[in-house]
Amino acid sequence: MTTSNATVTAPTTAERIRSACARGGGAMLAVEGTEPTSTPVHHLLADGSFAITVPANGLLAGMVVASGTAGMQAVLEMTDYAPLPLREPVRSLVWMSGRLRHVPTRDVSAMLDLIAAENPDPALLQVNTGAADAATGDTPYALVRMEVDSVVVADSTGAESVGLGTLLEAEPDPFYALESSWLQHLESAHRDVVDRLADRLPTQLRRGRVRPLGLDRYGVQLRVEDADGDHDVRLPFAKPVDDVTGLSQAIRVLMGCPFLNGLRSRRI
Repeated sequence: MTTSNATVTAPTTAERIRSACARGGGAMLAVEGTEPTSTPVHHLLADGSFAITVPANGLLAGMVVASGTAGMQAVLEMTDYAPLPLREPVRSLVWMSGRLRHVPTRDVSAMLDLIAAENPDPALLQVNTGAADAATGDTPYALVRMEVDSVVVADSTGAESVGLGTLLEAEPDPFYALESSWLQHLESAHRDVVDRLADRLPTQLRRGRVRPLGLDRYGVQLRVEDADGDHDVRLPFAKPVDDVTGLSQAIRVLMGCPFLNGLRSRRI
């Protein structure tokens, strides 16, 4: 049975993963026989594989080249951190497992252009640049590709696997690139908004310290830090929103603002 947009109160697991992928953030690539390697760029391609940068002079890059066309088994772990200094900053973990393969030199430039069109990360400029730059400390990177076999995400609600086809069909949240700055702004400059939203929480949770945790087209997430632990609560919008004007109005509805139609919409 098809669910209408009006009844959707939270992003799907696939949408959450796509948003985490689009935001970038911390990620580690784990391969048996070497220490986990930090990956500044881990970009989901249209075919469901991941383009990943690893230190060009590190052990892992050499192992991938030596594995030839067979490749090697690997796990990419992405960590979605809250943009505020919370007591427990990790919002979710995503594990991608699959086969890691070397990207031939002839294909590197085209793949870098493809990645940069969607994610112009400065680390892309350090791919195939040779030795480290002593003046800037920049690390040269090599480009590898992981063909994904399975995807699992875990957060405070538990763990769930997602099919690769479902993941490719999903879209990142339209506000993923602005979420961090908006939440930081709410925390630092609009504590009154957070307090009004906190009034919507169950009475027993209002005794803790309420912090903004997440913001997406479906609603607002709050983190309550209390003596007995942390509690995450989602306040859903009446319907999903797609632009800043709709988002601003939806938040005012949650706050119980009586002047919805009499105020000019403004950025959060």
